[in-house]
Amino acid sequence: MRLITNTALLAVAGSALAQDFSKDGNYGAPFPNTTYPGFESNNPYAIAGSLSNQTSPPKYPSPWGEGRGDWATAYTKARAFVRQLTLEEKVNLTTGTGWELDRCVGQTGSIPRLAFRALCLQDSPVGVRDTDFNSVFPAGVNVAATWDSGAAYARGQAMGSEHKGKGVDMQLGPVAGPLGRTAAGGRNWEGFSSDPVLTGVMFAESIKGIQSAGVMTSAKHFIGYEQEHFRLVGDAANYGFDIAASNSANLDDITMHEMYLWPFADGVRAGATSVMCSYNQVNNSHACQNSYVMNYLLKGELGFQGFVVSDWLGTNSGVASVLAGLDMTMPGDSNVYDSGDSYFGANLTVAVLNGTVPAWRLDDMAIRIMAGFYFVETNVTRGPINFSSWTLDTYNYEHYYVGEGWTQVNDHVNVRSDHANLIRSIGARSTVLLKNVNNTLPLTGNEPLTAVFGNDAGPNSDGPNSCSDRGCDEGTLGMAWGSGSSNFPYLVTPDTAIQNTVLAAGGAYESSLDNNALDTMGALARRANVSIFFANSDSGEFYIEVDGNLGDRNNLTFWQGADEALAAVTGNCSNTILVVHSTGPVLLEQYASNPNITAILWAGVPGQESGNSIADVLYGRVNPGAKLPFTIGANRSDYGTDILYTPNGAVPQIDFREGVFIDYRTFDRHNETPTYEFGFGMSYTTFNYSDLRITKLNVSDYVPYSGYTSPAPTYGNFSSDPADHLFPANFTRVPDYQYPWLNTTNLTEASKDPHYAAPGSIPLNAQNGSAQPYPKAGGAPGGNPMLYDVLYRVRATITNTGPLAGEEVPQLYISRGGPYDPVRELRGFERLSIQPNGSTTFNVDVTRRDVSSWDPVAQDWYVRNTTKRVWVGSSSRRLLLEGVLP
Repeated sequence: MRLITNTALLAVAGSALAQDFSKDGNYGAPFPNTTYPGFESNNPYAIAGSLSNQTSPPKYPSPWGEGRGDWATAYTKARAFVRQLTLEEKVNLTTGTGWELDRCVGQTGSIPRLAFRALCLQDSPVGVRDTDFNSVFPAGVNVAATWDSGAAYARGQAMGSEHKGKGVDMQLGPVAGPLGRTAAGGRNWEGFSSDPVLTGVMFAESIKGIQSAGVMTSAKHFIGYEQEHFRLVGDAANYGFDIAASNSANLDDITMHEMYLWPFADGVRAGATSVMCSYNQVNNSHACQNSYVMNYLLKGELGFQGFVVSDWLGTNSGVASVLAGLDMTMPGDSNVYDSGDSYFGANLTVAVLNGTVPAWRLDDMAIRIMAGFYFVETNVTRGPINFSSWTLDTYNYEHYYVGEGWTQVNDHVNVRSDHANLIRSIGARSTVLLKNVNNTLPLTGNEPLTAVFGNDAGPNSDGPNSCSDRGCDEGTLGMAWGSGSSNFPYLVTPDTAIQNTVLAAGGAYESSLDNNALDTMGALARRANVSIFFANSDSGEFYIEVDGNLGDRNNLTFWQGADEALAAVTGNCSNTILVVHSTGPVLLEQYASNPNITAILWAGVPGQESGNSIADVLYGRVNPGAKLPFTIGANRSDYGTDILYTPNGAVPQIDFREGVFIDYRTFDRHNETPTYEFGFGMSYTTFNYSDLRITKLNVSDYVPYSGYTSPAPTYGNFSSDPADHLFPANFTRVPDYQYPWLNTTNLTEASKDPHYAAPGSIPLNAQNGSAQPYPKAGGAPGGNPMLYDVLYRVRATITNTGPLAGEEVPQLYISRGGPYDPVRELRGFERLSIQPNGSTTFNVDVTRRDVSSWDPVAQDWYVRNTTKRVWVGSSSRRLLLEGVLP
């Protein structure tokens, strides 16, 4: 094992911004790199704070956890456990053992002396990755489309129980970053919505659900991770791009707080046990060694009590990252997988021995990790890991990459329970009805001839799991690609489910599933009484290229040649229903206005029960009540932001000059008419809104948090003699495995750490363990507790005026009234089930945070003295009731 050098503390700024342009798929339309001209924020702070090559301010020391809020019991147990540990055992908790060297995608070292097996960290946010007999759940974007916090919790609980059943300790999810700054973002589907409030609610409920099953969460990706292109140097090099470092998300303090940090505050308040830092840089400092975002924002302002884990290969240094707030590195390797080197491991042992990392900082890392464990678990002893991420064979190598330890690695435990019912229900309840001319839907099933069309209606002929990490677009889109995927136990296609429904009702059924068979499609469409066409648009992670798309989508149009095939159908059938499976917005303007398309549904990325879910909606077994979690624009340029497809320097610079104006905020600000607005969705019944009531509560004025932490505690002593930290005698090493012990007693030679020779290069206060002041916006998990005081209660009456029982999602929007604020912003919602002629009350509590603005000078929240208008409606543009907050 070779010990390696810790890298410099701060990232070097990138080179000057170039004027590069990219193209939209095959259509040749030029688009600026990240923001269209004229779409810059009108806030001077946002413009000044989103410049290429700007720097991130240093914030030290890294706050030590204190067991605040609901964490007291977990911290008591964690302290008792860590007091027993040696220096090496503490290091083992923080360091992954290496890629493909243990069973899970990430695995820490173990502590055999205390019967503590390794922590198993496993993808994904839609189900247990890389195993069998697991479920595939609807994507996060579908959960957001339900606008139902209960669905988010139930899905989280079911996913958590499946991870638990496989022996997983931490599920790598849920996702609030990317938030969805760009409509073409490759991993938007893993997250929830382009709105921070909707995302925050679904994020928090997912965390609660997963952790209720006794599994830790890794809330990710923190922060500014809004595109796939140029996230890692190695990935970029594989595609022929020559960059020196990961892209830098350049954004101002207001935008950070009012948009991208908002859902993470909800996640921390919900008890997230860990947060995963992201690949990108933030203001030209790597997110996983950025002291401002980890030390100040996350652990300081948000009062995060859990631990920060790197994304895989997201660690760029040892001492620098540790002092900046990183608590665990994954998968343990340094710059490349299976390198045999680690920035942590033995290097962290050296750093503590030579004093560059103070002992209290390592103790805090170990305490935070164990507090996260005890927050959801009661016993150190737990079930074994019963699967291998690297093979589905029953027998294989325990240390797969190096071929050592032949044993049974897969027990093939079936953890699916009855989750198929929940998956089917969420798939149906997340299907958004966008168009329904003359009550085309629901269908009866006994139409004389039903015809189904499109590649997206059928199977992948090689099987649903034939493409690694779902890295292809063959057949129906049940799941997108990347590390956020999992193996299907089965995939019910729309072709199968609709055929079953039609045949059971006595109808006739035919399908044509080849988008290249235009003549065949046209001939069948001429005979059909109803044609149902399926089209998709896929995306995923940057390490996989699909049809020329490097994670991020090249366009917002249909894939698989669906446009031409759809034209062949609509040209021959005046009763065509379009069903869209997509990871985000698709341009639908031409189809919304096509008279031969009588209904349109957006079904997202629905998971294993895809066909059954859409059939339930098409045939009225489920009355659609979903709403769009993003805007569907008429033109790509209407969104105002885009992917940086071509590097604009050695360190690609992504300037968030639009500030808080993304998605519907942009459309509202520029008075652009979308095809279908954010929050829009129809039903098979109708609803009336009435009787808006606003009640002001008597609440104390906001007080900035004040006070000091206790001094940094340390737990246990260790020998300062390097000879006491050498590899144990007669110890058998696994090649390339990460261990905490040293090869030599010469620390300078062992580490080659420049900070050992030049301790003055350590940032000011980074080693300071004295009592520290709390941020004014801090004080508890989620931030200053007074931010969550309820200032107003908003009520309205919703009546079902139609013939069917249905579900409606009333939405509350507020204007904060500032000169640089959006026209209106979502601040509350509720999914209501209402019987015909029945009424129910829509209830939203408006908190201080909901009406506050961020002051970048005072570094705190404040309520601006302006008129604050309130709207309640069925979408961001259908605002049926209006009032003013008194």
